[in-house]
Amino acid sequence: MHTNYYFLRQLAPALTERLRGYRVAVCFSQEKDELVVGLTNGNSEFWLKAQLGATFPALALPETFQRARANSVDLFPEMLGQQVETVAAWPQDRVLQMNFRSGARLVFKLYGPRPNAIFRSTPEASAQLFQQKLVADGELRPQAAPVPPAPGKLPPPLADLPARYLRANGYDPAPLEAKTRLVNQVLAQLEKPAHYYVIQLEGRTRLSLLPLGDILETLPGDDPIGALRRFVPMALGRRALEMETKQLRQLLERRADEASTAAAHARQRLHALAHEAGYRHTADLIMANLHDIPAGATQIEVLDFYTNQPKLIKLKRTEKPQLTAENLYRKGKNQQIEERQLAERITRREAEAFTALERLEEMDTVPALAELRGLRTWRKQHGLDPTPTAAKATTELPFKVFEDRGFTILVGRNAVNNDLLTQKYAHKDDLWLHAKDVTGSHVVIRHKAGQPVPEPVVEHAAQLAGWYSRRQHDSLCPVTVTPKKFVRKPKGALPGQVVVERERVVLVKPGNPFDGPGGL
Repeated sequence: MHTNYYFLRQLAPALTERLRGYRVAVCFSQEKDELVVGLTNGNSEFWLKAQLGATFPALALPETFQRARANSVDLFPEMLGQQVETVAAWPQDRVLQMNFRSGARLVFKLYGPRPNAIFRSTPEASAQLFQQKLVADGELRPQAAPVPPAPGKLPPPLADLPARYLRANGYDPAPLEAKTRLVNQVLAQLEKPAHYYVIQLEGRTRLSLLPLGDILETLPGDDPIGALRRFVPMALGRRALEMETKQLRQLLERRADEASTAAAHARQRLHALAHEAGYRHTADLIMANLHDIPAGATQIEVLDFYTNQPKLIKLKRTEKPQLTAENLYRKGKNQQIEERQLAERITRREAEAFTALERLEEMDTVPALAELRGLRTWRKQHGLDPTPTAAKATTELPFKVFEDRGFTILVGRNAVNNDLLTQKYAHKDDLWLHAKDVTGSHVVIRHKAGQPVPEPVVEHAAQLAGWYSRRQHDSLCPVTVTPKKFVRKPKGALPGQVVVERERVVLVKPGNPFDGPGGL
């Protein structure tokens, strides 16, 4: 509440009493989003440092200040020598105005996302802006007095802390009469607080006029200048710790969620594989009934000796049953490999989720994490970088992932997954591949800045595109290769359907990824 109206209306008269008759001696900036004003009455000095950045706007009132010898810029030259008459808070607003005896005024707009300082040498003069990009601030004026709220309702300038305080004291379920009484009590405390409180609430250090959250310090309620001098340096000092703690929590929560989701998806796929008739199972039935399969048959019904139930098996008219069984045995081998990989993935990802949750619990119990140095040391010890490495990120992608000569190749799993790969994950400079004129997986080669994709990598990706398509068993497969920027999805197209505007075609033999190394 250090920028809230109820605090500023107490700060303004305190500054008026302290600064009346003082003259502006210097006005400069030596850091981004910082305006420093030095005032003196000939015997003593007073410093006002306005923090005008969007993340933490504040008026700091340091007792002393040393101007840097370099990298400082004088500002608002017409303000030099101006003598302070009064300081006022704009009604129901987060604005503080310093009025000078000449009629000049300096306005501090302390809105969270768009703070600014505005100087006018006379009421009719053009505004001079500290944040010059906020042009509309040149027309900023005090608002008309707001309409009083209905009985029991919260006035708009209360901000979030008084509202939280009211709700913590039974506001929401209370009847209208009790709500009105609670609001009036809080307003009385805000207009004449007994104390100011430096609190920590939801990971942030804040100044409050009401006891709320974890109270770090209690300050006298009759000294708003002293409260600011204590609060602002403390908040700035703790801000780096609070931001890095928040980022670390978000990282751990995201890792736990992603790992749990990946494990759940893998478990669903493993369950589906376990409960569908396996390729090897069907191949065994074909081989056991070869003598009963007539030439050119497209299907045959046999007795399944595994379940003792009749089973219908589809065949290809142009393919011998022995070759069909051979292909099914190969798929069965691949399925076994996939099942093993899924089981390993489930174990690994569940362990990652458990570890992330353990680290989150540690953040609430390890005393060293209450200091920035301890937090950074702990994060480094546990390998918790703010952003995951590229190698880590690839294990979390929902596609088939292959590596070749340092390049990552991603393969879609189905029509919807193809859309996800092409429309959401692929970069415009990635290479996009697809078996020509048939349905199949989208394949993407991740680009590397300044490194063209070697032809052997393109050939490997094309073999994968052929294998994961209806041309899987063709002797040669034509494959479209093009930068992803030439691939677009027409409006209303079905999942996986795209239009390629420019392409080259390579001929490759479809390659089973499980016959050699590289599959992940």
